[in-house]
Amino acid sequence: MSNGAEVTGYQAFRAARDYLQAHREDYDTAYREFSWPRLDEFNWALDWFDTIAADPANAQRYALWIVEEDGTENRWTFPEMSARSNQVANWLRGLGVARGDRVIVMLGNQGELWETILAAIKLGAVVIPASTLLGPADLVDRVERGHAKHVIVRAVDTEKFADVAGDYTRIAVGEPVSGWHAFDTAYASSADFAPDGVTRAEDPLLLYFTSGTTAKPKLVQHTHVSYPVGHLSTMYWIGLEPGDVHLNISSPGWAKHAWSNFFAPWNAEATVFLYNYTRFDAAALMAQMDRCGITSFCAPPTVWRMLIQADLSALKTPPKKVVGAGEPLNPEVIEQVEKAWGVTIRDGFGQTETSVQVANTPGQDVVAGSMGRPLPGFAVALVDPVTGERATEGEICLDLAHRPVGLMAGYADDDERTSAAFAGGYYHTGDVGSIDERGYITYVGRTDDVFKASDYRISPFELESVLLEHEAVAEAAVVPAPDPIRLAVPKAYVVLASGHEPNAETARAILAYAREHLAPYKRIRRLQFGDLPKTISGKIRRVELRGREGGERPEGEFREDDFPDLKS
Repeated sequence: MSNGAEVTGYQAFRAARDYLQAHREDYDTAYREFSWPRLDEFNWALDWFDTIAADPANAQRYALWIVEEDGTENRWTFPEMSARSNQVANWLRGLGVARGDRVIVMLGNQGELWETILAAIKLGAVVIPASTLLGPADLVDRVERGHAKHVIVRAVDTEKFADVAGDYTRIAVGEPVSGWHAFDTAYASSADFAPDGVTRAEDPLLLYFTSGTTAKPKLVQHTHVSYPVGHLSTMYWIGLEPGDVHLNISSPGWAKHAWSNFFAPWNAEATVFLYNYTRFDAAALMAQMDRCGITSFCAPPTVWRMLIQADLSALKTPPKKVVGAGEPLNPEVIEQVEKAWGVTIRDGFGQTETSVQVANTPGQDVVAGSMGRPLPGFAVALVDPVTGERATEGEICLDLAHRPVGLMAGYADDDERTSAAFAGGYYHTGDVGSIDERGYITYVGRTDDVFKASDYRISPFELESVLLEHEAVAEAAVVPAPDPIRLAVPKAYVVLASGHEPNAETARAILAYAREHLAPYKRIRRLQFGDLPKTISGKIRRVELRGREGGERPEGEFREDDFPDLKS
């Protein structure tokens, strides 16, 4: 401050936030000049959220807006969310929830979820987000490895804990459940909250179990700055501003939900909008987007692929800001949305372990197939996994000499995995990319998914993108299949679009299309129809598909050799 007064956590955070919003479309300046706020003590819910809730500009602005499938809806202003979370915090404190306690939160898209997370931050408790899709075995793992002292779950899910041993406080949201504390009684508590002490920036805040696409889930630990402050990068990528109404399609329990349904929009003083449905209906979703004036929209590739199967022109007022994350978007999807809505979907790349690292930001050129450039505050390097030297194609890493705020503290109770992730002065993402002369990075694949065929390096994502251009293909996953001559050949598992039959004629058409649009060494040699195995967060488990290969030729597999007119 100019008068020599000490800068508060709120002021430092606000200055960083305002700088990024002021340079929302000036990437070069933002990347060159932005620096993360230096915070020794910071409690995002108290220092940031409660402060903006007290701002007269936000007195009537909705912080959270939830629409149900039957048309009913609930809306809460910023001041209401601040007061309600204070009540919940006071009530939880009365039940014994203390600073540093680990709390499993297993709720759907309902107001109590946001109130609970805000309350936990205010208390200094550590949140373990959990999907409502988890079963008893998953919950045993989370209670045991997470050392959970408290669980807050929907009443309908309490029976899943019947055989989950442990001395933990049981809290149910919804109908009363015998032996469980009723969440509804929280609202009888005082709306005035006083913290029991300071929150250190390095104190743990979140423990995320990863989705486990290749191995047993890791336990990712974030602090009171790594996600709350780190998601300034996510706000910048989306381009969120005060007054935006932001819809992000993501299930609670996964990191992307915290990214774009909690921290990024509220960092921007935007409204978090949710539309709850039991089964995806593109027409119904677009009707709500029109009715509620959605200005910003984020969805995973699976949803984008389902949307383009519908009549996109049904959305009369498309959002001006549209982004995709979770897995890279295929060019065909981006082209169709641009044609219908007049806006370009901007890819972003990050992980449970980080906020957004690389993205196409507002106002910048979008290079076809690229996921963009490093975000302000992130020093990204592509590293050759063999030599450890920087390269134009290699593992996507973060240079720890310029450690970004939006990076995890490490893997909880797992020094070996943490050391491996931070080896050699870099944080290793486990993802491979290539970089051009302008700094644009193109995703190649997971280090586990990239394979060699005839001694050529194959990116499954590149081949899958070509397959998705064919009208018969709704989804695809490519894995190596053993071959006596080439050692391995690309094999595609394909989910068909409606109206197409899983027969030899369809297989031949898809193989012929791939042959025409891919270099000979990248050609799809085998194909099989069927559903794709996925994690409960929606990511394709290619590791499971790889495990199916290697034995006798499976029933229903089509091979290029089956069609004599497709010459090798």
